[in-house]
Amino acid sequence: MADVLKRVPVREQDAKVRATNFEEVCYGYNMEEAMEEATRCLNCKNAKCIQGCPVAINIPGFISKVKDGDIEGAYKVIGESSALPAICGRVCPQESQCECKCIRGIKGDPVSIGKLERFVADYALEHDIKPQKAEKTNGHKVAVIGSGPSGLTCAGDLAKLGYEVTVFEALHELGGVLVYGIPEFRLPKEKVVKKEIEKVKELGVKFETNVVIGKSTTIDQLMEEEDFEAVFIGSGAGLPMFMGIPGETANGVFSANEYLTRSNLMKAFDDSYDTPIVAGKKVAVVGGGNVAMDAARTALRLGAEVHIVYRRSEAELPARVEEVHHAMQEGVIFNLLTNPKEILVDDNGWVKGMRVVKMELGEPDASGRRRPVEIPGSEYEIEVDTVIMSLGTSPNPLIASTTKGLETNKRKCIVAEEENGQTSKACVYAGGDAVTGAATVILAMGAGKAGAKGIHELLKDK
Repeated sequence: MADVLKRVPVREQDAKVRATNFEEVCYGYNMEEAMEEATRCLNCKNAKCIQGCPVAINIPGFISKVKDGDIEGAYKVIGESSALPAICGRVCPQESQCECKCIRGIKGDPVSIGKLERFVADYALEHDIKPQKAEKTNGHKVAVIGSGPSGLTCAGDLAKLGYEVTVFEALHELGGVLVYGIPEFRLPKEKVVKKEIEKVKELGVKFETNVVIGKSTTIDQLMEEEDFEAVFIGSGAGLPMFMGIPGETANGVFSANEYLTRSNLMKAFDDSYDTPIVAGKKVAVVGGGNVAMDAARTALRLGAEVHIVYRRSEAELPARVEEVHHAMQEGVIFNLLTNPKEILVDDNGWVKGMRVVKMELGEPDASGRRRPVEIPGSEYEIEVDTVIMSLGTSPNPLIASTTKGLETNKRKCIVAEEENGQTSKACVYAGGDAVTGAATVILAMGAGKAGAKGIHELLKDK
């Protein structure tokens, strides 16, 4: 009998091997492992894990089905709340959401909710289990801007309620941050993302690519000329931030957004594609979030020695513990309590190094984390030829600037009510990174659900 206090371990690629390829790191559970892990669930009546899930999946309900070997039934339970379970099972920070609320975790390991969700979703993709769609449409037209996690969730929820939904995507490929921002080794595109989007299409959602709202057409035109009764803005936050230090305009300095887009969406990691990317021999990634880890691990796989430069300590790294652990296993070097002062540039305009200063942690700042303070006289140089800035992103102001009556805040984020996504403009809703700034996939999905709920309340009795 297995120890119920310990979770069933998950098989992974060996660190030395995976550091040289873009194949998925984690193999996930097989049927036997999933059923064994499911037996650890206490099936709590007042399930705190559901409270920790931004899309409120009935977690004990689906795990109970897994325990019984009814994987199709488990998928149907998840499908009541989530349109993207194979994605969430891979990239959600379960350890700080559902799993951290798990009662089993008080005296042992919490149940591996994320890995079980991934197993169920992968099984459904492999066996082509169809999502449950509306029996008929209700005649109401809704436009969704952006095909990232927020837009896909909103579109899927509305389609299940019978709405005629069209998603408008600015890029040539669907998926938003799921295709351009998250590397293949964390989230396979053909095997997972494209198949999950096909499930949304099977609900009746239509998609139009290469449509830049604010250029190709506007929200006002969609509503006035194309008879969309409501619009949900899920356009994300793709405008990168920089530090404003000397040398940032040198050749060899990238935003993490550009670097990952070249690698992921334009397949620069694949030798059979012509997409140029500066791999670099020694790369510094500035930042400590999940995007920084993704950029660092991508550069490592492209053959570089990679340094994470972060101004706080390991305990304050905002990235998932799993991503930091994987990066360290693979050989990424962490220059912690270190902050860039200047990017050094050679006579030809290319990066030749970085001048940094050592930091120490002082009193807590507004975020509750201890504020990093420079240590006088501690400056030194790191020899690098490529710098990737991963300092966060903000929404592109194009949509807000071309939509009458749409209020934004000082961070250029769209102002929307948390409960239902309602903006300052009638019949226009918003959610995800366009509202919050850069955040997680699952929080964007939660906002998509809230937006769908708000639009349904608006239109259901019309």
